[in-house]
Amino acid sequence: MNTKKIVITGGPSTGKTAVIEVLKQKGYHCLEEVIRAMTLAKKAEESDVVFQSNPIVSFTDPAAFNQMILDARLAQYKSVIASADALAFFDRGIPDVLAYMDCFGQQYDESFKNVCKTNKYDMIFLMPPWKDIHIVDNERFETYEESLRINECLANSYSSFGYDVQVVPKDTILNRVDFILDSVKNI
Repeated sequence: MNTKKIVITGGPSTGKTAVIEVLKQKGYHCLEEVIRAMTLAKKAEESDVVFQSNPIVSFTDPAAFNQMILDARLAQYKSVIASADALAFFDRGIPDVLAYMDCFGQQYDESFKNVCKTNKYDMIFLMPPWKDIHIVDNERFETYEESLRINECLANSYSSFGYDVQVVPKDTILNRVDFILDSVKNI
């Protein structure tokens, strides 16, 4: 069976994780966001790091941190290739790494792009910024304005790799899940 790989992406505090949690509860194979655990581990390792924005601009070696994220997302992608599940939902995809690097003015070489070109997803859902649900906490450091900029970079990144990005309407979590599940019926 060929598992369909579905990405749910968006800037911080757009409802991605809540949607993924409901999909998990419904029995779908879901892969969690890799950066949360990595950020906490790196923060513990570099105790003098203070986050005032996205973690990729706060570490002493952001390029190495981005490579770790890219490698982790690639490992997630490869983990479902031989899966018996019909669908696999990813809380962010490989092109997110490039989108964030673009957004924060960081350089990357062609190898980053090649990983995106050779590991394709079947469908991309973008959760738009939503001021009413936006929060800043121990894992989300970006302002609402940064979330708007990140959203634009995400849309551009996925589009540049040929994806038709589906924007998920601002609605209840259950209605957003229904929108996604209705949309994936035809892939």
